[in-house]
Amino acid sequence: VQLQASGGGSVQAGGSLTLSCEGTGRSFSQYAMGWFRQAPGKERELVAAMSWTKSTTYYAPFVEGRFTLSRNVAQNTMALRMNNLRPEDTAVYFCAAELQAGQNLYGLGLLRDRSYDYRGRGTQVTVSS
Repeated sequence: VQLQASGGGSVQAGGSLTLSCEGTGRSFSQYAMGWFRQAPGKERELVAAMSWTKSTTYYAPFVEGRFTLSRNVAQNTMALRMNNLRPEDTAVYFCAAELQAGQNLYGLGLLRDRSYDYRGRGTQVTVSS
């Protein structure tokens, strides 16, 4: 079972990037999925997450309307469109999944304690000023 992230890169402040995540080896249809990021010397933080029904989406306060999360449950894929990037967005971004089933998104480990069942290797995002 793998989650593979791609789409990172280097941009100037104000630029845009789209990160993609593909799950293989199992269906993630009943999993909530999300993106974390971790900058050097800092703890990982949840950027955004979406329920398996796509009915609920969470964005961290620092997103401030700049990012859009989407997913295709049938294709096991997820994307994070990031606009108006800032230098403080520089980090390694990785996708993660947690079995949701009948639970509320806000009760999952993804949001409560930054835990997950599966995670992928990260992709570097670097934003220069």
